[in-house]
Amino acid sequence: MTTRIYFASNSLGHVSEPDLQRALDHFNLGELVHSHRTAEGVMGQTLLIQTTQGEFILKGNPLYNGQFQEEQFFVEQLAARTTIPVPVPYQIQEDTQLLGWSYVIMPKLPGNHLYDPVFQATLTSQDHKDITDVLAETLAELHHWKVPDAGEYDPVADKIMPFAGSYLDWLYGSIRHWLHDAEKYSVITDDDVSWVDEQLRQSESAFLVSTVHEFVMGDFKVENFLIQKTDPPASSWRISGLFDFTTAYFGDGTADLTKITARYLREDRPDLAARFLHHYRENVCADDAEKCKHFRSRLLIHLLYQRILWWGEAKATRQVTWEADLPFAPWAERYIEKVLSLLD
Repeated sequence: MTTRIYFASNSLGHVSEPDLQRALDHFNLGELVHSHRTAEGVMGQTLLIQTTQGEFILKGNPLYNGQFQEEQFFVEQLAARTTIPVPVPYQIQEDTQLLGWSYVIMPKLPGNHLYDPVFQATLTSQDHKDITDVLAETLAELHHWKVPDAGEYDPVADKIMPFAGSYLDWLYGSIRHWLHDAEKYSVITDDDVSWVDEQLRQSESAFLVSTVHEFVMGDFKVENFLIQKTDPPASSWRISGLFDFTTAYFGDGTADLTKITARYLREDRPDLAARFLHHYRENVCADDAEKCKHFRSRLLIHLLYQRILWWGEAKATRQVTWEADLPFAPWAERYIEKVLSLLD
């Protein structure tokens, strides 16, 4: 399942035009005009294809058995449950004979990526603020999908399967697993472990109050959505496409705040990070006062989890972007305190 996959890659390799045309023919999607790799394609798995019928995304060579079935489930459910545009129809070809692996073809959604510097240059200060609000509202809408038990979609059983034990068991177990995994690539001291354990202990009660759990996208970042302005007279910003649900599960939606917050801080925009967090919290408080009361403690734990994953990946790939001799706990604590200060 995807909640256990973080550092994997299956690229497509070379796909010939005749083979690509046959892949299109299977779904009657017209004649191939041209194709190219997407700039930020997930794990090198995607091609942008233009045909005589329109533009499509081909995604192939799944990372694990059931990847496409899982994504299809979430795409179809979100299409029915929210107003957020997702890539439907999400059409799967399971036969591996044609391209050497199974693949899916979905419509290309309209809009721009926020990471595009050309698009960024067109945005005003007010545009940035409005887009920040839209991102918070989008997450709030996603998190309205609630289920009784925390868990993940099982493509074999074709249903959501609860985690073994409680959500707290799963979350804290995952955090400790990846902290100890980071010991393979870096120095994690007893003091680091003790500090992490203390953060977990202090926040434990914040995760024991919920009787329901919500959809968590798990990878809400600028690479996984498109945005555009609606036509006049309304002319307001909206998410025009949301995709890549290979890390989705059901738990605490606060986890989805970490990557956009981190990006705003990397771009030296703490004002936008604060606006994003406050606007999301306002939406949550309107619907769930109990969750709102524990918002800070929950966010702290998800920020800690994010820091552990990023530390482990950076150390494993030797792409450290901070002082090489800075211990984990001070490095993580400094960042977490900076984010939490934005809530004041």
